[in-house]
Amino acid sequence: MTLADRGAEAEIRRLIGARYPEHGVIGEEMGEDRPDAEFVWGSIRSTAPRLRRRLPVWTTLIALRHQGRPVVGSIGQPYLGEVFVGGPGGSRLVSSAGERPLKVRTGLPLTNAIIATTDPEACFNGAELGAWRQLRAAARLARLGCDAYAYAMVALGTLDLVVEAGLKSWDVEAAVPVIEGAGGFVTDWTGAPIGRHGGQMAIAGDRAVLDEALVALRRAAS
Repeated sequence: MTLADRGAEAEIRRLIGARYPEHGVIGEEMGEDRPDAEFVWGSIRSTAPRLRRRLPVWTTLIALRHQGRPVVGSIGQPYLGEVFVGGPGGSRLVSSAGERPLKVRTGLPLTNAIIATTDPEACFNGAELGAWRQLRAAARLARLGCDAYAYAMVALGTLDLVVEAGLKSWDVEAAVPVIEGAGGFVTDWTGAPIGRHGGQMAIAGDRAVLDEALVALRRAAS
């Protein structure tokens, strides 16, 4: 936790409460408030600790649940002036250059895919690490350390697959509407819809790439 994390969440909660006082809120820093409401703002999370490491890939994640399912998501990258927004009407990137629709990349096999995770040695257990190494051996290229910004890059079509483990709801829910609105897929490591409590996650732009990846991931699914 940093002062930036807590301050950002406090301001987001203040704005939500002023506009939608009947809505619930769930955040990483300040816990739950009316989590069983019809509409719940969840996944309020900042990855601002990356500021300390001078990496300009930190993000702020915000999602809106309706009746338990995330229906609107936002991945914001203020340093780069980018906001990736997704919902029932599709996904788009909003930046100083204007707005553009988001579309995942398709038509590539796993052998030509660019994959990503945060830190395999730190974030995966033994079986999970084995699954990652199998994916890494099959893929064209791997990128590490982008955290939630990697989710946005799948929606943008510059990454093809992101796999993570040990996630919480605030790590996951904002990604679902953004990725699905851009034509991609978010599942757990068995291929089932990602649960509201996080866990193991796979994000893919192309269904065929996801299916290939799940061959390895299912062996380490919990």
